[in-house]
Amino acid sequence: MMLGPKLLAFSAALLGCPFGVHQITRGTSESIFKPLSRSDASFCNGRLQVSYPDVDISKCLVISREHRLREKISQEWVAPRVRLNTVDKGKKYALMMVDPDAPNRSNPTRAHWRHWLVVDIKGASLRRGDVRGTTLSDYSPPTPPQKSGLHRYQFLVYEQPANQRLMLTKMETSSLGNWDPQDFVRRFHLGQPVAAVQFLTQNHKD
Repeated sequence: MMLGPKLLAFSAALLGCPFGVHQITRGTSESIFKPLSRSDASFCNGRLQVSYPDVDISKCLVISREHRLREKISQEWVAPRVRLNTVDKGKKYALMMVDPDAPNRSNPTRAHWRHWLVVDIKGASLRRGDVRGTTLSDYSPPTPPQKSGLHRYQFLVYEQPANQRLMLTKMETSSLGNWDPQDFVRRFHLGQPVAAVQFLTQNHKD
């Protein structure tokens, strides 16, 4: 299944990931091959690293049911450590996390759900995995509804133009759902993402 039209333009320049990826669980010997669709696999590029307590995500992957990982990522773990060691130390960057599959992938009437939005992140900090800046949307963990299948949770990093103040409109702040990230990118001339990664997960009771 293809990416939603709003993020298709974002990922057009992000081709090159292998068709299959590995699901890696930190702290165990588990390494389970999980083939993804070509569009899901090709979304990831740019060496972006997203780290939760027991899972390191640097390639497109599916969160395992094993070790309660799906439950932990939804109910226990706070915002992940995000690191990108290829950015310019002297520039600023914006980080967004979105779900294009709300409430489900076949009928995403609430896409894109905005799970996290931080701007004015210094490149030097992002290199260290220290995401500090101006938070426009607090981190909201993945909580896919029951029986809604797998959801994609996408992290994208953009370089900010110099002296550009990024903000959400009053209408955008009124709801996390039905957000248009492409409009946000276009409004502030952010261009293509410098890096992106995604993981797929579903409700832990399914």
